[in-house]
Parts: sequence; structure tokens; C-alpha cells
Amino acid sequence: MRRSPSPYGDSIILKPDEFRQLRDLFVARTGLQFGAEQRFALERRLRERLMVLKLATFADYHQYLRFGSQASVEWDEAIDLLTTNETYFFREDRQLRAFQNEVLPLIEEQTRPRRRLAVWSAGCSTGEEVYTIAMLISQSNLFPRRGSPGDPPPWDVRIYGSDISRRCIAAARRGVYGESSFRSTSLDARRTFFHQRPDGFHVAEPIRQLCHFGQMNLLDEDRSRILGRADAIFCRNVLIYFDARARKTAIEVLYDRLNPGGVLLLGHSESLLNVSTAFELLHLKDDLVYRKPLSARGETQVPDDPT
Repeated sequence: MRRSPSPYGDSIILKPDEFRQLRDLFVARTGLQFGAEQRFALERRLRERLMVLKLATFADYHQYLRFGSQASVEWDEAIDLLTTNETYFFREDRQLRAFQNEVLPLIEEQTRPRRRLAVWSAGCSTGEEVYTIAMLISQSNLFPRRGSPGDPPPWDVRIYGSDISRRCIAAARRGVYGESSFRSTSLDARRTFFHQRPDGFHVAEPIRQLCHFGQMNLLDEDRSRILGRADAIFCRNVLIYFDARARKTAIEVLYDRLNPGGVLLLGHSESLLNVSTAFELLHLKDDLVYRKPLSARGETQVPDDPT
């Protein structure tokens, strides 16, 4: 006797109307947009979740994400499957040099009275960017964290990394990396900032101490306030995945979180053209970045330090 095929498995098809429902739900919840050409990729990546949950159709999965008893847990699973996490240390080296050589001295001058530096990497993926920022700050020698008797007080330096993916944040906190993360890292930087062990390259403890990670949706304005204010924000190659509404919301969040005079660094394929006029364009020798005007000092202030 032939057994009828199981309703769970490769036979589950994402129909056009189901794709539209899921696409609209993901945009509303995360800001991530999926074009019609991504329908089959969405089907392939999410099908395993239907099999785990024993759901027969993508319409059932849509309902589960909206009303299921474990919907919040499932959102984490779905986001991990759908987000792009291409990153490595010292990515976009030209911009990083501009940050180290021109932006950091500017920020040091502005923040010297309070001797506190805060940098936020929004959409930090598995953490390489956060640790890279910490290495650049450490190399700059502008923000000493120790001093001799009679010296000015040491600096409080903190770099925060956030990402919507729970799995990425777990990897960032672990701070252990393989060869693919070092495609733009010099041998000298490897020797200085990492310890090689059987399971990979471990970020050195002095750098780890500067870095803090948390799972966060960039569009969650209330949760972003937990971070306090930042003097520089990296949000590189994140906005390109958002629809127009989500980009506008994200930029408003980033503007709100910057101290007056603070700097926003986007990816080289991203700009604020037709998105925001609140920022000033800051021309550097080899790059362009955005700055929150110093005139914004009259805005209501919140503490820099969430602790």
C-alpha cells in the first residue's frame, strides 16, 4: 500500500499571495524589504521552519508569526535565516582611516571636558566592525584609559554593537573568528589584537573590555534610548535592505541618539539624499560623513551612559 506524501517538506510551496502577506509582515516588523525576485529564496530559507513547526502552508506560518504562543521566539529564528551577515575586520579601509585620522581628533576635542567617548555600531552583525572600531581607538592614543599621578582623569570609552539577529550577537559576544574574517587585516594587527587558539582567533581582552553587545531592532525607538547618546555611529550597509519608510525611521533614531557634533558613517553605497536634511555634510580628505549640527545642543538631553 502506497503511503500518501507528508504535508511537511519540500512539497510546501510559497504561493504569490502568501509571499505578499509575509513580505508585508516582515517590512512592518523589521523594515527589511523583499522584492518579487526574492520569493523563491524566501521559500527555501523558511521552509525548514514550517517543517519544524509542522505547519502545512506558508499561510499557516504567517498566522503563527502573528498570533502563535511562541511567536517572539519564532521571529528570532526567521530573522536569523533571512538577514545578510557579510562582514569582516577593517572593512572599507578608506573610511576607517578617515575615522581614525580625522573624525576621532574632532570628537576628542568635543568630548574632552567630560572625558567620555561612546560609539555605536548599528547592525553590527557578528561583531567584526565593533572590535575594529575598538582597535582604531586604541591605536589612536587620543583616549587614554590609564594615567600617571597628576595626569587628567582617564577616559571612559565604550563601543556598543547592536543587531536584530540573536545568533549574530551571540557570535559577537564570543569574539572568536576564522580566516574569512581577516581578508583585510594586516599580520601586525593579528599579532597585536588576537590570540590564536585551536578554535580560532580570540579578540584580546583589552579590546573586548571596550565592547558591549545587545540584540535590538534599529526601528525600535524606545529600546534604542537604552544606549544613551553616542559621539559617532556606524550604520554601514544596513539601510540598503530597508524600504523607504523604515529608512526614514532609522535615520530619525540615529539622529536622536547622536550627541550634537556627533558623526554618522554610512556605507559607500548609501546616502541621506531624499531621506533627511537634519544632518550637515562633513567633507573629509578622502570621504564624506554626516554630522549632527552643534546647534542641536538646545535639544532635550539624556544621559550618555546607560549604566
